[in-house]
Amino acid sequence: MKSNALSRKPKASAVDGKETAIRGGYSEGENESDGPLTKLRKTLFPIYGKMEVQKFLLIGSIKFFIILALTLTRDTKDTLVVTECGAEAIAFLKIYGVLPAATAFIALYSKMASMLGKEALFYTTCIPFFVFFLVFDKSIYPHRGSLQPSLESVQQFFGGATNGGMLILAKIISNWTSALFYIFSEIYSSVSVGLLFWQFANDVVNVNQAKRFYPLFAQMSGLAPVVAGQYVVRYTSKAPDFETSLHRLTNAVSFAGVMICMFYKLARDFVERTERSDDDDGMTATKKKEKPRMSMVESAKFLASSKYLRLIATLVLGYGLSINFTEIMWKSLVKKKYPNALEYQAFMGNFSSAVGLGTCIVIFFGVHVIRILGWRIGAIATPCIMALVALPFFACIFMGLDTPATLRLAVVFGTVQSLLSKTSKYALFDPTTQMAYIPLDEESKVKGKAAIDVLGSRVGKSGGSFIQQGLVFIFGDIISAAPVVAVMFYSVLFLWFTGANQLSGLFHAQTEMDKADKLEKKRN
Repeated sequence: MKSNALSRKPKASAVDGKETAIRGGYSEGENESDGPLTKLRKTLFPIYGKMEVQKFLLIGSIKFFIILALTLTRDTKDTLVVTECGAEAIAFLKIYGVLPAATAFIALYSKMASMLGKEALFYTTCIPFFVFFLVFDKSIYPHRGSLQPSLESVQQFFGGATNGGMLILAKIISNWTSALFYIFSEIYSSVSVGLLFWQFANDVVNVNQAKRFYPLFAQMSGLAPVVAGQYVVRYTSKAPDFETSLHRLTNAVSFAGVMICMFYKLARDFVERTERSDDDDGMTATKKKEKPRMSMVESAKFLASSKYLRLIATLVLGYGLSINFTEIMWKSLVKKKYPNALEYQAFMGNFSSAVGLGTCIVIFFGVHVIRILGWRIGAIATPCIMALVALPFFACIFMGLDTPATLRLAVVFGTVQSLLSKTSKYALFDPTTQMAYIPLDEESKVKGKAAIDVLGSRVGKSGGSFIQQGLVFIFGDIISAAPVVAVMFYSVLFLWFTGANQLSGLFHAQTEMDKADKLEKKRN
Protein backbone atom coordinates (compact mmCIF):
# COMPACT_ATOMS: atom_id res chain seq x y z
CA MET A 1 0.00 0.00 0.00
CA LYS A 2 2.73 2.50 0.94
CA SER A 3 4.85 2.03 -2.14
CA ASN A 4 1.79 2.66 -4.32
CA ALA A 5 0.85 5.81 -2.43
CA LEU A 6 4.33 7.20 -2.72
CA SER A 7 4.48 6.51 -6.45
CA ARG A 8 1.28 8.44 -7.09
CA LYS A 9 1.51 12.14 -7.90
CA PRO A 10 -0.92 14.76 -6.60
CA LYS A 11 -3.39 15.72 -9.30
CA ALA A 12 -2.85 18.92 -11.25
CA SER A 13 -4.56 20.85 -14.03
CA ALA A 14 -3.86 23.95 -16.10
CA VAL A 15 -6.43 26.69 -16.66
CA ASP A 16 -5.73 29.59 -19.08
CA GLY A 17 -2.03 28.83 -18.91
CA LYS A 18 -1.87 29.22 -15.12
CA GLU A 19 -1.05 26.28 -12.90
CA THR A 20 -3.67 25.35 -10.36
CA ALA A 21 -2.54 22.39 -8.28
CA ILE A 22 -4.40 20.37 -5.70
CA ARG A 23 -1.99 21.11 -2.89
CA GLY A 24 -2.56 18.63 -0.12
CA GLY A 25 -6.30 19.34 -0.05
CA TYR A 26 -5.97 23.10 -0.71
CA SER A 27 -6.46 24.76 -4.08
CA GLU A 28 -4.90 28.20 -4.29
CA GLY A 29 -3.61 30.45 -7.04
CA GLU A 30 -3.06 34.05 -7.88
CA ASN A 31 -6.19 36.11 -7.15
CA GLU A 32 -6.77 39.69 -8.18
CA SER A 33 -8.04 40.41 -4.66
CA ASP A 34 -4.74 39.39 -3.06
CA GLY A 35 -3.06 42.24 -1.17
CA PRO A 36 0.58 43.30 -1.70
CA LEU A 37 1.85 41.28 1.28
CA THR A 38 0.02 38.17 0.12
CA LYS A 39 1.45 38.51 -3.37
CA LEU A 40 4.93 39.04 -1.94
CA ARG A 41 4.57 35.93 0.21
CA LYS A 42 3.44 33.89 -2.81
CA THR A 43 6.40 35.22 -4.77
CA LEU A 44 9.04 34.46 -2.13
CA PHE A 45 7.45 31.30 -0.72
CA PRO A 46 5.05 29.82 -3.34
CA ILE A 47 3.91 26.94 -1.12
CA TYR A 48 0.16 26.92 -0.56
CA GLY A 49 -1.99 25.43 2.19
CA LYS A 50 -1.15 23.88 5.53
CA MET A 51 -0.77 20.37 4.15
CA GLU A 52 1.59 21.42 1.39
CA VAL A 53 3.71 23.49 3.79
CA GLN A 54 4.06 20.47 6.08
CA LYS A 55 5.01 18.28 3.15
CA PHE A 56 7.62 20.79 1.99
CA LEU A 57 9.17 21.21 5.46
CA LEU A 58 9.38 17.48 6.15
CA ILE A 59 11.03 16.66 2.82
CA GLY A 60 13.22 19.77 3.01
CA SER A 61 14.46 18.77 6.46
CA ILE A 62 15.76 15.50 5.04
CA LYS A 63 17.91 17.43 2.58
CA PHE A 64 19.05 19.89 5.26
CA PHE A 65 20.55 17.16 7.44
CA ILE A 66 21.92 15.25 4.44
CA ILE A 67 23.81 18.39 3.36
CA LEU A 68 24.89 19.06 6.96
CA ALA A 69 26.55 15.63 7.18
CA LEU A 70 27.89 15.94 3.63
CA THR A 71 29.55 19.29 4.40
CA LEU A 72 31.17 18.07 7.61
CA THR A 73 32.52 14.87 6.04
CA ARG A 74 33.63 16.68 2.86
CA ASP A 75 35.67 19.24 4.79
CA THR A 76 37.16 16.49 6.96
CA LYS A 77 38.21 14.29 4.03
CA ASP A 78 39.82 17.26 2.29
CA THR A 79 41.68 18.25 5.45
CA LEU A 80 42.99 14.72 5.98
CA VAL A 81 44.09 14.01 2.41
CA VAL A 82 45.32 17.45 1.29
CA THR A 83 47.41 18.14 4.40
CA GLU A 84 48.84 14.60 4.62
CA CYS A 85 49.24 13.67 0.94
CA GLY A 86 48.85 16.87 -1.10
CA ALA A 87 45.97 18.06 -3.29
CA GLU A 88 47.28 16.03 -6.24
CA ALA A 89 46.42 12.87 -4.25
CA ILE A 90 42.74 13.61 -4.91
CA ALA A 91 43.24 12.80 -8.60
CA PHE A 92 44.79 9.43 -7.73
CA LEU A 93 42.17 8.53 -5.12
CA LYS A 94 39.26 9.25 -7.45
CA ILE A 95 40.64 6.82 -10.02
CA TYR A 96 42.00 3.99 -7.90
CA GLY A 97 39.66 4.33 -4.95
CA VAL A 98 36.43 6.19 -5.61
CA LEU A 99 35.65 4.89 -9.11
CA PRO A 100 35.97 1.16 -8.23
CA ALA A 101 34.01 1.76 -5.00
CA ALA A 102 31.26 3.59 -6.90
CA THR A 103 31.07 0.80 -9.48
CA ALA A 104 30.73 -1.80 -6.73
CA PHE A 105 28.15 0.31 -4.93
CA ILE A 106 25.91 0.78 -7.97
CA ALA A 107 25.96 -2.97 -8.61
CA LEU A 108 25.03 -3.61 -4.97
CA TYR A 109 22.38 -0.89 -5.03
CA SER A 110 20.76 -2.34 -8.16
CA LYS A 111 20.64 -5.74 -6.48
CA MET A 112 19.14 -4.29 -3.28
CA ALA A 113 16.60 -2.29 -5.31
CA SER A 114 15.37 -5.58 -6.80
CA MET A 115 15.03 -7.21 -3.38
CA LEU A 116 13.94 -4.46 -0.97
CA GLY A 117 11.06 -2.05 -0.73
CA LYS A 118 11.78 1.68 -0.96
CA GLU A 119 11.75 2.29 2.79
CA ALA A 120 14.07 -0.62 3.56
CA LEU A 121 16.29 0.41 0.64
CA PHE A 122 16.62 3.93 2.05
CA TYR A 123 17.71 2.77 5.51
CA THR A 124 19.96 0.02 4.16
CA THR A 125 21.74 2.55 1.96
CA CYS A 126 21.95 5.37 4.51
CA ILE A 127 22.87 3.81 7.85
CA PRO A 128 26.15 1.98 6.92
CA PHE A 129 27.83 5.28 6.01
CA PHE A 130 27.22 6.75 9.45
CA VAL A 131 28.35 3.53 11.10
CA PHE A 132 31.65 3.82 9.21
CA PHE A 133 32.18 7.46 10.21
CA LEU A 134 31.66 6.49 13.85
CA VAL A 135 34.02 3.50 13.64
CA PHE A 136 36.66 5.64 11.93
CA ASP A 137 36.54 8.19 14.74
CA LYS A 138 36.48 5.72 17.63
CA SER A 139 38.73 2.91 16.38
CA ILE A 140 40.59 3.53 13.12
CA TYR A 141 42.01 7.06 13.41
CA PRO A 142 43.26 6.75 17.02
CA HIS A 143 45.27 3.63 16.01
CA ARG A 144 46.46 4.88 12.61
CA GLY A 145 50.10 4.77 13.78
CA SER A 146 50.02 1.01 14.19
CA LEU A 147 47.78 0.41 11.14
CA GLN A 148 49.72 2.43 8.56
CA PRO A 149 53.21 1.78 7.14
CA SER A 150 55.78 4.57 7.34
CA LEU A 151 56.35 6.84 4.35
CA GLU A 152 60.03 5.85 4.25
CA SER A 153 59.22 2.14 3.96
CA VAL A 154 56.75 2.75 1.15
CA GLN A 155 59.22 4.99 -0.68
CA GLN A 156 61.83 2.27 -0.35
CA PHE A 157 59.36 -0.28 -1.74
CA PHE A 158 58.82 1.99 -4.76
CA GLY A 159 62.54 2.30 -5.32
CA GLY A 160 63.14 5.60 -3.54
CA ALA A 161 60.25 7.69 -4.91
CA THR A 162 60.97 11.29 -3.92
CA ASN A 163 58.92 13.40 -6.36
CA GLY A 164 56.12 13.40 -8.93
CA GLY A 165 53.36 10.82 -9.16
CA MET A 166 55.23 8.03 -7.37
CA LEU A 167 55.71 10.21 -4.29
CA ILE A 168 51.96 10.94 -4.26
CA LEU A 169 51.19 7.21 -4.39
CA ALA A 170 53.64 6.57 -1.57
CA LYS A 171 51.94 9.20 0.60
CA ILE A 172 48.49 7.72 -0.10
CA ILE A 173 49.60 4.22 0.92
CA SER A 174 51.32 5.48 4.06
CA ASN A 175 48.10 7.33 4.98
CA TRP A 176 45.61 4.70 3.78
CA THR A 177 43.18 5.26 6.66
CA SER A 178 42.65 8.87 5.56
CA ALA A 179 42.33 7.65 1.97
CA LEU A 180 39.62 5.20 3.09
CA PHE A 181 37.72 8.01 4.82
CA TYR A 182 37.99 10.05 1.63
CA ILE A 183 36.51 7.22 -0.47
CA PHE A 184 33.56 6.66 1.88
CA SER A 185 32.86 10.39 2.06
CA GLU A 186 32.94 10.72 -1.73
CA ILE A 187 30.48 7.86 -2.21
CA TYR A 188 28.24 9.32 0.49
CA SER A 189 28.24 12.71 -1.27
CA SER A 190 26.80 11.10 -4.41
CA VAL A 191 24.50 8.61 -2.72
CA SER A 192 23.03 10.97 -0.12
CA VAL A 193 21.76 13.67 -2.46
CA GLY A 194 21.45 11.75 -5.72
CA LEU A 195 19.70 8.66 -4.39
CA LEU A 196 18.57 9.07 -0.79
CA PHE A 197 16.99 12.50 -1.20
CA TRP A 198 16.09 13.01 -4.86
CA GLN A 199 14.82 9.45 -5.34
CA PHE A 200 12.32 10.04 -2.54
CA ALA A 201 11.49 13.62 -3.58
CA ASN A 202 10.84 12.63 -7.20
CA ASP A 203 8.47 9.93 -5.99
CA VAL A 204 6.24 12.28 -4.00
CA VAL A 205 6.56 15.67 -5.78
CA ASN A 206 4.94 16.20 -9.18
CA VAL A 207 6.17 18.55 -11.94
CA ASN A 208 3.88 21.43 -10.91
CA GLN A 209 5.04 21.26 -7.30
CA ALA A 210 8.65 20.69 -8.34
CA LYS A 211 8.85 24.08 -10.06
CA ARG A 212 8.06 25.66 -6.68
CA PHE A 213 9.52 23.10 -4.26
CA TYR A 214 12.90 22.30 -5.79
CA PRO A 215 14.47 25.78 -5.82
CA LEU A 216 13.28 26.25 -2.23
CA PHE A 217 14.72 22.87 -1.24
CA ALA A 218 18.07 24.25 -2.35
CA GLN A 219 17.49 27.43 -0.34
CA MET A 220 16.51 25.52 2.77
CA SER A 221 19.44 23.12 2.49
CA GLY A 222 21.74 26.08 1.73
CA LEU A 223 21.56 26.90 5.42
CA ALA A 224 23.21 23.55 6.26
CA PRO A 225 26.71 24.48 5.00
CA VAL A 226 26.46 27.75 6.95
CA VAL A 227 25.69 25.85 10.15
CA ALA A 228 28.28 23.14 9.43
CA GLY A 229 30.98 25.63 8.47
CA GLN A 230 30.57 27.76 11.55
CA TYR A 231 30.45 24.65 13.73
CA VAL A 232 33.87 23.76 12.30
CA VAL A 233 35.31 27.28 12.58
CA ARG A 234 34.04 28.15 16.04
CA TYR A 235 34.21 24.75 17.75
CA THR A 236 35.99 21.85 16.05
CA SER A 237 39.00 23.80 14.70
CA LYS A 238 39.56 25.25 18.19
CA ALA A 239 40.43 21.78 19.50
CA PRO A 240 43.97 21.24 20.85
CA ASP A 241 44.69 18.62 18.16
CA PHE A 242 43.04 17.14 15.08
CA GLU A 243 41.99 13.92 16.82
CA THR A 244 39.89 15.89 19.30
CA SER A 245 38.54 17.94 16.42
CA LEU A 246 37.50 14.71 14.66
CA HIS A 247 35.58 13.61 17.77
CA ARG A 248 33.60 16.84 17.71
CA LEU A 249 32.89 16.51 13.99
CA THR A 250 31.73 12.90 14.31
CA ASN A 251 29.26 13.81 17.05
CA ALA A 252 27.60 16.31 14.70
CA VAL A 253 27.66 13.85 11.77
CA SER A 254 26.03 11.13 13.89
CA PHE A 255 23.31 13.53 15.03
CA ALA A 256 22.62 14.44 11.38
CA GLY A 257 22.32 10.74 10.49
CA VAL A 258 19.67 10.20 13.17
CA MET A 259 17.73 13.25 11.94
CA ILE A 260 17.84 12.05 8.32
CA CYS A 261 16.22 8.74 9.25
CA MET A 262 13.68 10.39 11.54
CA PHE A 263 12.49 12.99 9.00
CA TYR A 264 12.37 10.38 6.24
CA LYS A 265 10.05 8.29 8.41
CA LEU A 266 7.88 11.31 9.25
CA ALA A 267 7.71 12.47 5.62
CA ARG A 268 6.89 9.01 4.32
CA ASP A 269 4.13 8.53 6.88
CA PHE A 270 2.76 12.00 6.09
CA VAL A 271 2.56 11.30 2.35
CA GLU A 272 0.98 7.91 2.96
CA ARG A 273 -1.61 9.43 5.30
CA THR A 274 -2.56 12.49 3.24
CA GLU A 275 -2.50 10.83 -0.19
CA ARG A 276 -4.07 7.51 0.71
CA SER A 277 -7.18 8.27 -1.33
CA ASP A 278 -5.12 8.70 -4.47
CA ASP A 279 -3.53 5.34 -3.77
CA ASP A 280 -6.88 3.66 -3.27
CA ASP A 281 -8.26 5.17 -6.50
CA GLY A 282 -5.28 4.12 -8.60
CA MET A 283 -3.94 1.07 -6.82
CA THR A 284 -4.97 -1.46 -9.42
CA ALA A 285 -3.70 0.56 -12.34
CA THR A 286 -0.39 1.14 -10.58
CA LYS A 287 0.12 -2.54 -10.03
CA LYS A 288 -0.59 -3.32 -13.67
CA LYS A 289 1.92 -0.76 -14.85
CA GLU A 290 4.74 -1.82 -12.56
CA LYS A 291 7.73 -2.64 -14.75
CA PRO A 292 10.04 -5.61 -14.25
CA ARG A 293 13.33 -5.09 -12.43
CA MET A 294 16.48 -4.97 -14.55
CA SER A 295 19.94 -6.34 -13.85
CA MET A 296 22.97 -4.03 -13.77
CA VAL A 297 23.93 -5.00 -17.34
CA GLU A 298 20.38 -4.44 -18.58
CA SER A 299 20.29 -1.11 -16.78
CA ALA A 300 23.51 -0.01 -18.51
CA LYS A 301 22.09 -1.05 -21.90
CA PHE A 302 18.88 0.84 -21.14
CA LEU A 303 20.87 3.97 -20.35
CA ALA A 304 22.91 3.64 -23.55
CA SER A 305 19.78 3.25 -25.69
CA SER A 306 17.99 6.32 -24.32
CA LYS A 307 18.97 9.69 -25.80
CA TYR A 308 17.10 11.49 -23.01
CA LEU A 309 19.12 9.76 -20.28
CA ARG A 310 22.34 10.16 -22.26
CA LEU A 311 21.82 13.92 -22.34
CA ILE A 312 21.19 14.01 -18.57
CA ALA A 313 24.41 12.04 -18.21
CA THR A 314 26.17 14.65 -20.37
CA LEU A 315 25.15 17.38 -17.92
CA VAL A 316 26.29 15.37 -14.90
CA LEU A 317 29.55 14.37 -16.58
CA GLY A 318 30.13 17.97 -17.65
CA TYR A 319 29.87 19.26 -14.10
CA GLY A 320 31.99 16.42 -12.71
CA LEU A 321 34.80 17.03 -15.19
CA SER A 322 34.82 20.82 -15.09
CA ILE A 323 34.67 21.24 -11.31
CA ASN A 324 37.41 18.65 -10.93
CA PHE A 325 39.73 20.51 -13.31
CA THR A 326 39.74 23.66 -11.19
CA GLU A 327 39.12 22.28 -7.69
CA ILE A 328 42.34 20.27 -7.32
CA MET A 329 44.38 23.23 -8.54
CA TRP A 330 42.66 25.56 -6.07
CA LYS A 331 43.09 23.17 -3.12
CA SER A 332 46.76 22.83 -3.94
CA LEU A 333 47.10 26.61 -3.58
CA VAL A 334 45.10 26.62 -0.33
CA LYS A 335 47.44 24.00 1.16
CA LYS A 336 50.45 26.18 0.33
CA LYS A 337 48.84 29.05 2.20
CA TYR A 338 47.47 26.97 5.13
CA PRO A 339 49.76 23.91 5.66
CA ASN A 340 48.53 23.19 9.22
CA ALA A 341 45.56 20.78 9.41
CA LEU A 342 43.51 22.87 11.87
CA GLU A 343 44.16 26.08 9.90
CA TYR A 344 43.19 24.34 6.66
CA GLN A 345 40.08 22.97 8.40
CA ALA A 346 39.07 26.44 9.61
CA PHE A 347 39.53 27.89 6.11
CA MET A 348 37.35 25.16 4.57
CA GLY A 349 34.75 25.70 7.29
CA ASN A 350 34.50 29.38 6.37
CA PHE A 351 34.37 28.43 2.70
CA SER A 352 31.50 25.99 3.33
CA SER A 353 29.59 28.71 5.19
CA ALA A 354 30.16 31.09 2.28
CA VAL A 355 28.89 28.45 -0.16
CA GLY A 356 25.73 27.96 1.89
CA LEU A 357 25.12 31.68 2.32
CA GLY A 358 25.87 32.32 -1.35
CA THR A 359 23.44 29.58 -2.36
CA CYS A 360 20.68 31.15 -0.26
CA ILE A 361 21.36 34.59 -1.78
CA VAL A 362 21.42 33.26 -5.34
CA ILE A 363 18.14 31.43 -4.77
CA PHE A 364 16.58 34.45 -3.04
CA PHE A 365 17.14 36.54 -6.17
CA GLY A 366 16.95 33.71 -8.69
CA VAL A 367 14.28 31.40 -7.28
CA HIS A 368 11.98 32.28 -10.18
CA VAL A 369 14.55 31.75 -12.95
CA ILE A 370 13.22 28.26 -13.70
CA ARG A 371 9.57 29.21 -13.19
CA ILE A 372 9.66 32.45 -15.21
CA LEU A 373 12.52 32.07 -17.71
CA GLY A 374 12.10 28.33 -18.14
CA TRP A 375 14.01 25.11 -17.66
CA ARG A 376 16.53 25.86 -20.44
CA ILE A 377 17.87 29.07 -18.85
CA GLY A 378 18.20 27.34 -15.50
CA ALA A 379 20.11 24.46 -17.11
CA ILE A 380 22.64 26.54 -19.08
CA ALA A 381 23.27 29.09 -16.31
CA THR A 382 25.83 26.98 -14.41
CA PRO A 383 28.27 26.29 -17.30
CA CYS A 384 28.04 29.96 -18.34
CA ILE A 385 28.83 31.19 -14.82
CA MET A 386 31.71 28.73 -14.44
CA ALA A 387 33.20 29.86 -17.75
CA LEU A 388 33.19 33.53 -16.74
CA VAL A 389 34.49 33.28 -13.17
CA ALA A 390 37.35 30.92 -14.10
CA LEU A 391 39.00 33.54 -16.34
CA PRO A 392 40.66 35.63 -13.56
CA PHE A 393 41.68 32.47 -11.67
CA PHE A 394 43.58 31.02 -14.61
CA ALA A 395 45.00 34.45 -15.48
CA CYS A 396 46.40 34.82 -11.96
CA ILE A 397 48.11 31.43 -12.15
CA PHE A 398 49.58 32.23 -15.57
CA MET A 399 51.13 35.42 -14.14
CA GLY A 400 53.07 33.41 -11.53
CA LEU A 401 52.90 32.49 -7.83
CA ASP A 402 56.37 33.56 -6.74
CA THR A 403 55.40 35.84 -3.82
CA PRO A 404 53.00 35.59 -0.85
CA ALA A 405 50.94 38.40 -2.37
CA THR A 406 50.41 36.61 -5.68
CA LEU A 407 49.66 33.35 -3.86
CA ARG A 408 47.07 35.12 -1.72
CA LEU A 409 45.50 36.68 -4.83
CA ALA A 410 45.34 33.30 -6.57
CA VAL A 411 43.70 31.74 -3.50
CA VAL A 412 41.12 34.56 -3.42
CA PHE A 413 40.24 34.21 -7.12
CA GLY A 414 40.15 30.42 -6.81
CA THR A 415 37.89 30.66 -3.78
CA VAL A 416 35.49 32.98 -5.61
CA GLN A 417 35.52 30.71 -8.66
CA SER A 418 34.78 27.61 -6.59
CA LEU A 419 32.19 29.47 -4.52
CA LEU A 420 30.17 30.71 -7.50
CA SER A 421 30.47 27.37 -9.28
CA LYS A 422 29.04 25.53 -6.29
CA THR A 423 26.28 28.03 -5.52
CA SER A 424 25.05 27.99 -9.12
CA LYS A 425 25.24 24.20 -9.06
CA TYR A 426 23.11 23.91 -5.91
CA ALA A 427 20.70 26.69 -6.89
CA LEU A 428 20.18 25.94 -10.59
CA PHE A 429 21.98 22.83 -11.84
CA ASP A 430 20.62 20.40 -9.22
CA PRO A 431 16.94 21.49 -9.48
CA THR A 432 16.88 21.47 -13.30
CA THR A 433 18.71 18.15 -13.54
CA GLN A 434 16.37 16.49 -11.04
CA MET A 435 13.29 17.96 -12.73
CA ALA A 436 14.39 16.24 -15.93
CA TYR A 437 13.71 12.83 -14.33
CA ILE A 438 10.12 13.55 -13.33
CA PRO A 439 8.35 12.90 -16.69
CA LEU A 440 10.11 9.52 -17.01
CA ASP A 441 8.58 6.18 -16.05
CA GLU A 442 9.44 4.52 -12.77
CA GLU A 443 11.99 2.14 -14.29
CA SER A 444 13.92 4.96 -15.94
CA LYS A 445 13.93 6.95 -12.71
CA VAL A 446 15.23 4.17 -10.49
CA LYS A 447 17.73 2.41 -12.75
CA GLY A 448 18.73 5.25 -15.06
CA LYS A 449 18.99 7.76 -12.23
CA ALA A 450 21.11 5.45 -10.09
CA ALA A 451 23.53 4.86 -12.97
CA ILE A 452 23.81 8.58 -13.80
CA ASP A 453 23.95 10.08 -10.31
CA VAL A 454 26.39 7.63 -8.77
CA LEU A 455 28.36 6.01 -11.57
CA GLY A 456 28.00 8.89 -14.04
CA SER A 457 29.15 11.60 -11.66
CA ARG A 458 32.03 9.43 -10.49
CA VAL A 459 33.12 8.73 -14.07
CA GLY A 460 33.07 12.47 -14.72
CA LYS A 461 35.17 13.30 -11.70
CA SER A 462 37.40 10.25 -12.11
CA GLY A 463 37.88 11.06 -15.79
CA GLY A 464 39.09 14.52 -14.85
CA SER A 465 41.31 12.97 -12.19
CA PHE A 466 42.77 10.49 -14.67
CA ILE A 467 43.70 13.35 -16.99
CA GLN A 468 45.21 15.35 -14.15
CA GLN A 469 47.10 12.32 -12.87
CA GLY A 470 48.77 12.06 -16.27
CA LEU A 471 49.56 15.77 -16.17
CA VAL A 472 51.20 15.36 -12.74
CA PHE A 473 53.48 12.63 -14.12
CA ILE A 474 54.32 14.82 -17.15
CA PHE A 475 54.66 18.26 -15.52
CA GLY A 476 55.55 17.27 -11.94
CA ASP A 477 52.60 19.10 -10.30
CA ILE A 478 49.16 20.33 -11.29
CA ILE A 479 49.99 24.06 -11.18
CA SER A 480 52.62 23.67 -13.89
CA ALA A 481 49.98 22.06 -16.11
CA ALA A 482 47.51 24.98 -15.77
CA PRO A 483 47.50 25.97 -19.53
CA VAL A 484 46.51 22.44 -20.58
CA VAL A 485 43.87 22.24 -17.83
CA ALA A 486 42.35 25.55 -18.99
CA VAL A 487 41.89 24.31 -22.57
CA MET A 488 40.22 21.10 -21.39
CA PHE A 489 38.05 23.02 -18.91
CA TYR A 490 36.50 25.28 -21.54
CA SER A 491 36.06 22.41 -24.02
CA VAL A 492 33.99 20.48 -21.49
CA LEU A 493 31.87 23.53 -20.69
CA PHE A 494 31.03 23.92 -24.39
CA LEU A 495 29.85 20.29 -24.64
CA TRP A 496 27.84 20.69 -21.43
CA PHE A 497 26.14 23.83 -22.78
CA THR A 498 25.27 22.05 -26.04
CA GLY A 499 23.82 19.03 -24.20
CA ALA A 500 21.63 21.25 -22.00
CA ASN A 501 20.20 22.96 -25.08
CA GLN A 502 19.29 19.64 -26.66
CA LEU A 503 17.79 18.23 -23.47
CA SER A 504 15.59 21.30 -23.07
CA GLY A 505 13.51 20.41 -26.14
CA LEU A 506 13.17 16.77 -25.10
CA PHE A 507 12.20 17.70 -21.54
CA HIS A 508 9.33 19.94 -22.65
CA ALA A 509 8.12 17.36 -25.16
CA GLN A 510 8.25 14.57 -22.56
CA THR A 511 6.41 16.73 -20.03
CA GLU A 512 3.59 17.47 -22.51
CA MET A 513 3.30 13.76 -23.34
CA ASP A 514 3.11 12.94 -19.65
CA LYS A 515 0.33 15.51 -19.14
CA ALA A 516 -1.57 14.17 -22.15
CA ASP A 517 -1.35 10.60 -20.83
CA LYS A 518 -2.69 11.69 -17.44
CA LEU A 519 -5.60 13.55 -19.01
CA GLU A 520 -6.43 10.52 -21.15
CA LYS A 521 -6.40 8.23 -18.13
CA LYS A 522 -8.58 10.65 -16.19
CA ARG A 523 -11.15 10.71 -18.98
CA ASN A 524 -11.20 6.92 -19.18
